[in-house]
Amino acid sequence: MWQFFKLKQTPNFSARVCLSCCGSMVGSVKMRISHLFITFLSVLVGSLAIRSLVFPSETSTSYVEMIPQKPLSLKAFTLCMRVATELSGEREIILFAYRTPDFDELNVWRELDGRLSFYLSGDGVLFQVPTLGFLQTHLCFTWDSSSGAAAVFMNGWKSLTKIYRKGHTVRPGGRVILGQDPDRFLGDFHAKQSFVGEILDVNMWDFVLSETALRNLVCGKKEQKGNIFDWETTELRKNGNVEDFNIEI
Repeated sequence: MWQFFKLKQTPNFSARVCLSCCGSMVGSVKMRISHLFITFLSVLVGSLAIRSLVFPSETSTSYVEMIPQKPLSLKAFTLCMRVATELSGEREIILFAYRTPDFDELNVWRELDGRLSFYLSGDGVLFQVPTLGFLQTHLCFTWDSSSGAAAVFMNGWKSLTKIYRKGHTVRPGGRVILGQDPDRFLGDFHAKQSFVGEILDVNMWDFVLSETALRNLVCGKKEQKGNIFDWETTELRKNGNVEDFNIEI
């Protein structure tokens, strides 16, 4: 049975390590951990090369459109991503935007006060969680219309469950973009709301994944490919100043 050194936790840096004997997740680690230990873990766990997007500067023109595998007619969802940003202070940051011609059907934000939130065609649901920062964070947002249960998972750790928009349906016919918040259908962007940083591994399902499956995602273990967005195969259409390259997770 594999045994690992005891690791101290910090809120923003996910080790993304699974124990080989049971698939458990080791939490966050300090930056001082040695390169030798990182290499040792990567040999045990393996690595996955995936596409990463970098938005290098604040603009009102740069974004990436994601082409879904099927229409976003949703009574439940799980939306996951990896994010890192150096933006700080009282600054809104759009993380994901799905808009139809008439409504913001699903928008995900970091709020002015650092809370994470999502909005379904109206008032949003907000979560008090550790602040996003310059170290990569794995995020998942879940919602189920039948119960109204909504939650955020940060590096595999679950927030308080809140009840939100019970009985609601996310409507199809829109477009999904990363990097900007469209105040009209794919337009009217504001630089002060734009995303600046790195975003990758954006996956979406039309159901709520189990907590075990969500924790495994932090380690790069995907039990089921996203049936709305699967990052490995989803078509991405870049606009403006967005860089993309492959990295290992």
